[in-house]
Amino acid sequence: MTRTRRTPLPGPASTSASRTATLEELDRHLRNEGRLVHRTCEPTHSSLGQFTRTSASFLNGHALACLVAANRYEHVHNELLPMCEAGFTVLSDRYLASSLVLQRLDGVFEQFVLDLHREVLLPDLSVILTAEPAVIAARLAARGIRHRFHLDPDAPRREIELYGEAARTLTAMGVRVLVIDSTTTTPKDVARRIADALPPDGSTVHSAPVPTQAPAPPDPTSTR
Repeated sequence: MTRTRRTPLPGPASTSASRTATLEELDRHLRNEGRLVHRTCEPTHSSLGQFTRTSASFLNGHALACLVAANRYEHVHNELLPMCEAGFTVLSDRYLASSLVLQRLDGVFEQFVLDLHREVLLPDLSVILTAEPAVIAARLAARGIRHRFHLDPDAPRREIELYGEAARTLTAMGVRVLVIDSTTTTPKDVARRIADALPPDGSTVHSAPVPTQAPAPPDPTSTR
């Protein structure tokens, strides 16, 4: 058991501005509560992280998935664990949920991604920001295509579907997941919802590696 408070904030690429604004609001909110806060991102700003970021334009599939995982392990060892052990609440722009979506968009099976992350540190809370597909498409058009994944006009819809699947996978792994529709919700309101969902400051929570098997798909005949 480890004193940790790790909150990654992934979401469709077109929510990046919303993620940034939300992280700023959340950082401010938590500091006002007296928490020690550390903000970070993936890919990281290390040499490996910068190489990972630039390689996404010419690497794909399993090669890119392995590179992303390598940077994540480096991130955990060099930054996340030390900050958590020092008592900080760590806010990360992207973490495991992003790989469960972006690598799958790149043709990699979910089980391969989970196998790569078998020993990775799980977050205490995974926040997924989403929006209506039409809104995502409009945001992409307004800011311009910045990644080959979004050359496909169907990418926004597919990305939202995969984030839904990632949320279910993480939940089955014991991770608390908070999915927030940011279509009309302000970053300040989103930050408040995240802060309310965070474990108490100084609480002790379990840290566990990723299971080696993806959770079984739901029975299509069952009702919810």
